[in-house]
Amino acid sequence: MEGPLVWRRTQCAPTSPPTRSTMNSYPPELLVQLAPVMFIAGLDVPAVPEPVPSTAPGSPPSTQDPFTSLTVRLRDALLSQRIAAIWQPEKSKTFQAVSVDKDVRFPPRKIPISPDPHGPVHSPLSPLTPTSPLHPDGLVAPIWVRKHTSLVPSVFVLFIRLYESPPHHMPASPLDPPHPDREAEERRKDAEMSAEIALRKKSTSERGIKLTVVLMASRKMLDDPALDARLTFIRRQSGLDYRAALFVLSPVSPSELSEFVKSLQQALYEPAVEYYTSHSKRVRRKRNRHAQAASSYVPPLPPLGTTAPARPLRPEGWTVRYEYKMACFAEFRGEYEVALKHYQDAYSSLLTMFGSTAILPPRTKRWAEAKVLADCINLKICKLYLYNNEHALALSQHTIHTRRFSDFSRGWGIGEETFEFWSWIARQHRAFAELIEQGTKSTLILPAHQPAGAVPGPASSALAELDALRVLGFNPANALQHPGFYYYMAAQATERRHAQFLAIVESLEGNSANIPGFANEKRVDHFGIVLELYTKAYELFKKHSPFSNGNGQGRLTLRVAGRIAGTYYAAGKFDMAVRFFERIAKTYRRERWGATLRPLLATWYKCAQRLGDVELSVKILIEMLAHGSGVSEHEGDAGALQEDLLAVLKSTVPSSHDVPLTIDLSDSEPIFDASVIFWSSGAFVGECVAFQLSLTAPGDVSISALPFSSLAIYFSHKEEPVIVHHIVDAVDDAKIQRVDLGDLPLEISATAQGYLRWEKAATIVFVGNVSSDVPVILAIDRAVLTLREGNWTVEIPIDLSAARDGPTLTPRWLISTDPVQFVPLRCGSAVDVTVSYRPHNLNVSLIYQVPAYLDEEYPIVISITNEDDRALDVILDILLQPSEVDEAVNDIRVDDEHSQNLVKGITIGAIAPGATTLKTLYLTSTGGAGDRVLDISIQSRSPVSRDTSEVLRTLSVPTVAPMSVEYGVKYLHTPRPLPGLTDLRTYESDYWDDGEGGEALINARMTCTGPWGLSVETVRLSRKNGPHAKVLECSLDEDEDDVTSDWLPGDEFAAVCRVDLSLEDEPSENDAISGPGEFVLLWRRLLPNGDHGPLNTSRFPLPDLLPPRPGIVALLELPPSAKLHKPIHAHLTIRNHHPTRTASLTVQLEPDAADAFLVAGQRNARVPTLLPGAEAQLVWSLVPIECGFVRVPKIRVTDKRKAGLASPTEQPPVIEDEGVPVPVIAPRRSEKVTVEMVDGAAPEDALGTIDTGGIGPILVLP
Repeated sequence: MEGPLVWRRTQCAPTSPPTRSTMNSYPPELLVQLAPVMFIAGLDVPAVPEPVPSTAPGSPPSTQDPFTSLTVRLRDALLSQRIAAIWQPEKSKTFQAVSVDKDVRFPPRKIPISPDPHGPVHSPLSPLTPTSPLHPDGLVAPIWVRKHTSLVPSVFVLFIRLYESPPHHMPASPLDPPHPDREAEERRKDAEMSAEIALRKKSTSERGIKLTVVLMASRKMLDDPALDARLTFIRRQSGLDYRAALFVLSPVSPSELSEFVKSLQQALYEPAVEYYTSHSKRVRRKRNRHAQAASSYVPPLPPLGTTAPARPLRPEGWTVRYEYKMACFAEFRGEYEVALKHYQDAYSSLLTMFGSTAILPPRTKRWAEAKVLADCINLKICKLYLYNNEHALALSQHTIHTRRFSDFSRGWGIGEETFEFWSWIARQHRAFAELIEQGTKSTLILPAHQPAGAVPGPASSALAELDALRVLGFNPANALQHPGFYYYMAAQATERRHAQFLAIVESLEGNSANIPGFANEKRVDHFGIVLELYTKAYELFKKHSPFSNGNGQGRLTLRVAGRIAGTYYAAGKFDMAVRFFERIAKTYRRERWGATLRPLLATWYKCAQRLGDVELSVKILIEMLAHGSGVSEHEGDAGALQEDLLAVLKSTVPSSHDVPLTIDLSDSEPIFDASVIFWSSGAFVGECVAFQLSLTAPGDVSISALPFSSLAIYFSHKEEPVIVHHIVDAVDDAKIQRVDLGDLPLEISATAQGYLRWEKAATIVFVGNVSSDVPVILAIDRAVLTLREGNWTVEIPIDLSAARDGPTLTPRWLISTDPVQFVPLRCGSAVDVTVSYRPHNLNVSLIYQVPAYLDEEYPIVISITNEDDRALDVILDILLQPSEVDEAVNDIRVDDEHSQNLVKGITIGAIAPGATTLKTLYLTSTGGAGDRVLDISIQSRSPVSRDTSEVLRTLSVPTVAPMSVEYGVKYLHTPRPLPGLTDLRTYESDYWDDGEGGEALINARMTCTGPWGLSVETVRLSRKNGPHAKVLECSLDEDEDDVTSDWLPGDEFAAVCRVDLSLEDEPSENDAISGPGEFVLLWRRLLPNGDHGPLNTSRFPLPDLLPPRPGIVALLELPPSAKLHKPIHAHLTIRNHHPTRTASLTVQLEPDAADAFLVAGQRNARVPTLLPGAEAQLVWSLVPIECGFVRVPKIRVTDKRKAGLASPTEQPPVIEDEGVPVPVIAPRRSEKVTVEMVDGAAPEDALGTIDTGGIGPILVLP
């Protein structure tokens, strides 16, 4: 037994009836998507009596019964689960619900066909039943599908209200005894309900239909302990199944009600599938049994004079019938692949039947029914293909169906010459278009047909080549298009249908009694159907157009719009046709589609004639003249268009006599080929420039009779045009005519006269001279032809930049008309003239000597000579371009104006004719060598005419350094003792600790590297002592003023300074100390004439200092000389500069028999452990015993410390005496030697004995 489910009321949208597809020429039952059918009974809403208005002012409003609300919402929720539609590809477990009465009766399954009770019985819809609409040879009727979608369900859901005792029969508390009448009354009500359910169960079981009962009870009833017993009783008495047959529902929330409907459908979906599966099996057995019993026996013909008996359905027909039924049952189950296979088999059998007129005689009732069935099966097959996104197969099915039945129709006498043929063709295309349109609104994605892209890479070259071959061999007929294309095909077929109908009407001359369907065809609104189809195609072409122009109108879309306009014209709706023509012509004009625009103009003109719009007729005729031949009905007559135009002008009057009619051909084809040429592209103020304006008439249409009265030529910057009036009495048949306009000053209006008639391909050249008193760009903007005839005044603007279709003419200059001679322009044609003032004649030269020196105020002399005949005011602007040299700072100076980039508005003053003015510019460059670029602008103005002129000069000045400085640095240890660890002086802020840093000797070598000599006045060191370095002394301290001399290229100068260093407490490896000063040089350039240039200052900072970081070092102090047999003292100071590590040292003095000294002191000594920053000192007394330069005995210092191995795997020394050697250095006698301790080990080049070989010998005197 199903457990009680708790649900409350929900809100659902009301169920709407299935919308009828536009494929209304076919029965909807044969096209709709089939789904499992569910009957719901017991959800009828009782009629609510009209409320009586209450007289009590404070009476509360009545509330709706919760079960009534539950019934309404439940009914709406079930009916809205699945709406009957043609396109429904989703395979969800939902039902098509049908609301029925509780006592609904099912149609009979089988009825006897004879009075014999033991005779055969068949379905009422079987062709074997005499009363069936399919008797004796029908196939499948739509009523059979309607029976399974509306009359017979797969599941039956019965909703019943569970009886509940009145409140006074319910116990007040759980301890109270039950009411004596409650149980009897509930049992009686449950028995009545069970009898009702059993009766319905019997009718559904006979047909294999699943019956499910939903009992609606209150929430209080769900908590009653007696509910389970009552449900068990109802199930047993009614004979319900134990699976998904009984539910209990109470008023619940909307979400819970939705969940109940979903779970109810999921529980009943499997029984529904089993129901349709059993039907399929039954039909399959009948098909197999019929196939075995079928024979090829053909009944004999009846005797002459007797009525032929009705022929039964042939075996092919039974095959179609069974296959179609199995396809429908598979579709009910949601097995679309199986349904597709059965539909294809049914379709193949139908083709076999149509192939024989003996089986299906043409124009019979069964023949018409079979055609409808074949069309519907074809749409079903296409739809199932599209469900699987098999677009090519769907299109192939549609094409094959249309082709095969077109062949059948020709054999039936319904060929292309009949309106019936094209009516059927249009119906197929339209149905296919509607199918695709419904699919695209849901889940169908149309394929994108695009050309193959570039090959992505060598790895996929084979695949790309295959794709490219596929695209090259792609047939557009095999590509599924958007639905607009098939609407377009249907519209064209409908046009053919109308044309064939009109042809038959003309040929019959009133005798139409023997033509099938002629009466119905006369009532068809062909134009309305065509317009509807073209309109749908237009909207879909616009929606699916991948390429569109600026207005969003693709060219195919405009093509369809043109067909709509043509249909409106054919239907006599000329105003609607004109609206479409106006919109289409805008795009065709803009995109220069002349071949498409010409027939459109011809039809447009006919519409204007029918509407009586004379102004529109004139406009269209003039535009047709511009397009030439090919747009008129009299294409062979070149003068037909002008005759039509003159006839309209002479026989009509314009709507306004005061305002001329302007024909704008700016977007259309021009009437004339126009050409504007100026003899020169530039001229000075007041100078005349010759021009020629050529207008050439079209060669394929005649305009010689058009009464042009004048031509207005508009120049730029001139308000009044030059008007050329027509000479009435003149006659000139020459192909090339010349009209002289004379001199035309820009400030004065002018008129002229000329012959304004053009023969075919004739040219009139208007020649003249134009000038201006002000600077201006002079051009001919436009020309306007005026045509006068009767009351009409028509102005035709001529676009001088537009050209007619055809070969482009090379601009030529006409020099003679008799004979005609042209001169080609060598430098190209000038379409405008730039009129400017005569330029000023200034000669500008720059005087300077290259290269320039860094830190030098480099002079550049600007020489300006006025070679004009007018006095000129001159202003100077100088721009210094940004330099590409890093850290370069440049400066320019003119007089008192300084700037690093721009000096503007330097007034030179008025320069008289023939006079020369000099102005000196100073350039100062610092930073690095390289080119400095200057832009110099000399602007001149005439005081008389106020015209301006400008001379530009660009100057690149190479800049080099006047001298180069090379530094050499040596680092020395300080001989002073290190302060003790407890020395309080080290904690003072001004304490200078040079114990570790020592001293640096900086040797500077200055070289004069420039090409010019220098006069050096001062060389000195400017001290800039810092916290870590200070200058102790310099070789220039005493004689810095005595170095004045001339340095020639290649000369060198040296200076030495000593710097004391104090390192940081925790220095990093690459921390450099900034140099504590700079060398300052004051110098002047030596000029070629022997003079000296201005005083300049160059600064060369000292280099950054990076002293080595020693670990442990031994310093040996020795006197530079000694006397024979007099003792001297050798002091060895050992210092531990390591910041964290202690040192365990041994000292060995190794005398040799060849030594020249007697040694008094320790030979082997062990130095106490040295803490970081500490030092120890040893002293020896040495007595020299030889004279000359002798060396001291060898002293070896070794670090015996064994802690701090390089790595955990490193092995200690095998012999205890071995250790790390420490360098011994004489601070005053050698350079600083650093052997740095790296994790207790010295570098490889420091291994072995480090002796005093690097210490110079001592001079022993006698």
